[in-house]
This record gives sequence, structure tokens and C-alpha cells, in this order.
Amino acid sequence: MSFVLYMIGFLLFLAGVAWGASVAGVPSLYIGIGALILLGVGIFSAVGRTRSKDPS
Repeated sequence: MSFVLYMIGFLLFLAGVAWGASVAGVPSLYIGIGALILLGVGIFSAVGRTRSKDPS
């Protein structure tokens, strides 16, 4: 799976979570903080899953 495809999917997931939180009445400051944390986790996991394995 390519990095760009993984990140597009994760950004869609993040947008859905942020929208759901805003509908639930969570303050926008907390939504922003949570979104930044989840974005960092998403980048780390995307890099880990899509990087090529080093030869032995």
C-alpha cells in the first residue's frame, strides 16, 4: 500500500472523528489537540507500514 493512499484514508478517518466530536459538542480546542495527536500517530504508522524492508 502506498504512503499517499494510506494517508488519504487516515485523513478521511480523522475528518470523520473531528466532525463527530464537533456534533457531540466537544470544544474546538480539544478537537484541534486530538486531531494533531492523531495526525502524528497516523504519519508514524503510515511510514512504518509503507517503508521498504532493509535487506539483511
